Amino acid sequence: MTPFNLVSLWTSSTTLMADAQTVISLRLMGMSGILPHRPGENQRMVSEKLLAITEANTEAAKAMLAGKRPDQVMAAGLAPLSRKVRANRKRLTRS
Repeated sequence: MTPFNLVSLWTSSTTLMADAQTVISLRLMGMSGILPHRPGENQRMVSEKLLAITEANTEAAKAMLAGKRPDQVMAAGLAPLSRKVRANRKRLTRS
């Protein structure tokens, strides 16, 4: 594991946190009527959590069982979450 791997993991984690905060803000503004809010958005917000965390756990477990380094295991687990949060951010900003 090199310092570059750690910086890359840190960058991915930070991006995920920022995108997650953006999605939370957009959803709260939608619930309060500040932004347009699609029907079923609240239910979608709750139902997608279990699927996303299950996929993240599965990918991290696969990487671990394949003998990957700890940073690679973490990156494998973050990837599905990052994709989902990024997709939510894009979808909610187009509403």
